[in-house]
Amino acid sequence: MTVRVKVCGTTSVHDALLSAGAGADALGFIFAPGSKRRVTPEVAREAGLAVGPVVARVGVFLNQGLDEVLRTAEAARMSAVQLHGDLSSLYVREVARYHPVLRVLRPADLGREDMLEGLSLPGVTPMLDAPEPGSGQPLDWAALRDLFPAGAWLAGGLGPANVAEAVRVLRPAGVDAVSRLEARAGVKDPEQVRAFVQAARRA
Repeated sequence: MTVRVKVCGTTSVHDALLSAGAGADALGFIFAPGSKRRVTPEVAREAGLAVGPVVARVGVFLNQGLDEVLRTAEAARMSAVQLHGDLSSLYVREVARYHPVLRVLRPADLGREDMLEGLSLPGVTPMLDAPEPGSGQPLDWAALRDLFPAGAWLAGGLGPANVAEAVRVLRPAGVDAVSRLEARAGVKDPEQVRAFVQAARRA
């Protein structure tokens, strides 16, 4: 199994081309309010067009209204959406009618039936993230081994130095990183991006 790689927090055409050139399968564009990596739909669309259709473009949202999510994803020409927050299965189902969904869970959510219910919906893939996304704090992968959903993606404090171990322990379908790939918030470090993709591929 080859793990897929997503580089999140993309804020410019330059960094989109950098990540795509390093071999990333997907780029994340954050539209969540309050994020220091938040971009406009126009910037995300330009960056996505620059890398072409082979690289997935994922819009990241947090507890935003359904209309806002769908309008933004369309305007930015996203190929998928990543949903954080306390959202109903009905909401997730409606988004999944239009775009493939990465439904983000925290470790505490793995025991909640209401959160797990939406994961069986068509077009929905789970992603396990840290309690505070973007904090750079990794999860306790060994403790989550028996709870990790099959076919899920993994995020939360991943970087070049630890992604191989995370893949070995949890066998995720994909991995996602932000803060450990940056020179500063919103600006990618080329060396770290390339090292992350290579480490994930080797794992």
